[in-house]
Amino acid sequence: MTRIIRFSIPFTVVLIALAACGKKEAAQPATTAAAPPPAEEKVLHIYNWSDYIAEDTVPNFEKETGIKVTYDTFDSNEVLETKLLAGNTGYDVVVPSANFLERQIKAGVFMKLDKSKLPNLKNMDPDIMGRIAKHDPGNEHAIDWMWGTTGIGYNVDKVKAALGPNVKLDSWQVLLDPANAKKLAKCGITMLDAPSEVFDSVLISLGKDPNSESEDDLKAAAAALQKIRPYVKYLHSSQYIDDLANGEICLSLGWSGDVFIAKSRAEEAKKNVHLAYFIPKEGAIMWFDTLAIPADAKHPNNAHLFLDYVMRPKVIAEVSNVVKYANGNIASLPYVDDAVKNDPNIYPPPEMKAKLFPHLAESQEYSRLENRAWTTFKTGQ
Repeated sequence: MTRIIRFSIPFTVVLIALAACGKKEAAQPATTAAAPPPAEEKVLHIYNWSDYIAEDTVPNFEKETGIKVTYDTFDSNEVLETKLLAGNTGYDVVVPSANFLERQIKAGVFMKLDKSKLPNLKNMDPDIMGRIAKHDPGNEHAIDWMWGTTGIGYNVDKVKAALGPNVKLDSWQVLLDPANAKKLAKCGITMLDAPSEVFDSVLISLGKDPNSESEDDLKAAAAALQKIRPYVKYLHSSQYIDDLANGEICLSLGWSGDVFIAKSRAEEAKKNVHLAYFIPKEGAIMWFDTLAIPADAKHPNNAHLFLDYVMRPKVIAEVSNVVKYANGNIASLPYVDDAVKNDPNIYPPPEMKAKLFPHLAESQEYSRLENRAWTTFKTGQ
């Protein structure tokens, strides 16, 4: 990417004067040094997923640095990507999922991180950063914010009432077997409105490679989904959190942390709603949400300050404690609540981690096929 050099006003004026006058004095070396570039205004614009930060993270950063933060939220990678590709987002820090980050890097929408401004990089988990490097070689553009899995959240009492008290809840077939889906429809099934993650999850359930981009495999996944379409209440990537918490639905194909947020809300409301989450035994998608700085960010220094701030172990641990997602900061583990770090569905043990698949970027051709199949699924036609 071409680097644009902006001269300070005093130096520019000197250059114009020298070019214009042509006098002897103009030939003499200038004695006045160029003024330093103006400091960034104390402003930072962040664009993150909804329900995805601790309440005091931003206020504490503002108090310490004097930087005023504008914090906006979104609920789909597609919304963020549209803004990034259009340019001039107005944001200094954004939170793309790694598979979207991968193709967005190729589009040139992010600046490379200045790692000299990120001393807290030393706190990051080499394993997690290595997995993210499959999307961002050399970890040049992003750091991990949170990571998790795509699995099944459910209302314990309602699902057992529908499927029987002895049902084993450990497989994708709890959802994808039409006989089960028909029974669960009475209490409410939902799925993410995220085509690639849903299709990838179904491919894993079928024993297929979710990153193969095989058209035949996609057709097989679409056929499996069509069999349960009549029983799915809705497709949405955030509504299910409150609906699970309120007992209005009983099973969701969703993101791990969202289900645990719903669980916490249900417990706080004391509504006698008992929620749980499981990673299916066949395996699941392991995804990463990352912090990156848009190429057109107006406050890149402040953005680096924020990235370094949230890589402090205690700061990011508190975020995990609130949102119930694993983070990629290995130094934070002593400060993560035992209930979070000891839950195998949040921090999976090695044997389960071995069954977690990366969610790699897709080719444009495959994305078109996938979106076409998804439209057919959504409309039920």
